[in-house]
Amino acid sequence: MKTPIHTSVDFSRSGLQRGVLEVPNSYNLSGWAQVQLPVQVMSRGEGPTVLLMAGNHGDEYPGQIGILRLMRELNLEDITGRLILLPVLNPPASQAATRLSPLDGKNFNRCFPGDPAGTVSEIMADYLTRTLFPLADVVMDLHTGGRGVVFQPCAHMHWVDDPEQRARMAAATVAFGTDIAFLYADVAGRGLLPTEAEGQGKTVVTTELGGGEPVSAEVHRICQQGITNVLRHVGLLSKAPSGSPPSRSKPVRWVEALDREDYIFSPESGLFEARVSVGADVAEGDIMGAVHFPENPGRAAIEQRAPSAGVVIAHRGPTLTRQGDILFCLAHDVTEEMSAELNEATML
Repeated sequence: MKTPIHTSVDFSRSGLQRGVLEVPNSYNLSGWAQVQLPVQVMSRGEGPTVLLMAGNHGDEYPGQIGILRLMRELNLEDITGRLILLPVLNPPASQAATRLSPLDGKNFNRCFPGDPAGTVSEIMADYLTRTLFPLADVVMDLHTGGRGVVFQPCAHMHWVDDPEQRARMAAATVAFGTDIAFLYADVAGRGLLPTEAEGQGKTVVTTELGGGEPVSAEVHRICQQGITNVLRHVGLLSKAPSGSPPSRSKPVRWVEALDREDYIFSPESGLFEARVSVGADVAEGDIMGAVHFPENPGRAAIEQRAPSAGVVIAHRGPTLTRQGDILFCLAHDVTEEMSAELNEATML
């Protein structure tokens, strides 16, 4: 079935184009409404095609701001190749400051490969899967923990099966420039955007850049510099408004959370207290946080101890916590064998 999305942008044309992707959205007050996603295409000469996206979840803003800045500040003569910029993949969620789309209740990052006859989120996922991913050599999907989770800023990736693709992804992940690079597992279902792009053989770069309502200037800097770093790394960009990437003072630290036991959920509802910061190393048995019970003040808090030694890559953001909410993600340094392969990839 042909996509119902319309755009005036011609992805095969050279030069600079700005427009929108028009996604049909029938609702109670209009049968002919649409959701409009801003899009910019910059194409010059022979080079890689990079698809750069943010706003997969509406309440994750650093990537949205970083791409909006790039759309205004990057000059066409600075690139060799094609850059497709989608700063806000989920405009209704971005406007509502929600993770899920208020139009269809969908988690856009669980909608792939999508459905051209489905909801707004499923139609957009199908368009990425069948129209934009096939055009791209590199797919960047910028995330934070949103309002729900606080992350140690990191670029991250899946451990894909193909060694050549894995090497490309590892090199691009390190190029982003965070001190920690994170190998993660899917513990919340299927249908991820990165998994679909990986299945098409793309070099996929994803991030988790902090979280929560306030966004620090440092997180914005990491995000904007990281975008520039990757565009340089893949050969699309010769120079950029943010200047030269800073030199790395120490090697990137590769960590992984590939076992379900690394993802620690709240056993009861209550008030969450973090007792360690993200990025902190903990020993087995260390107290990382606690859940308190305001309706029973005399009851002792449930203390969450580290089940093993590792680094706290993320913890819950909001204090108010329901049973089953994520409390911590505990990552571990990769094995020597994995480290050797990943480090070799970054030197290719």
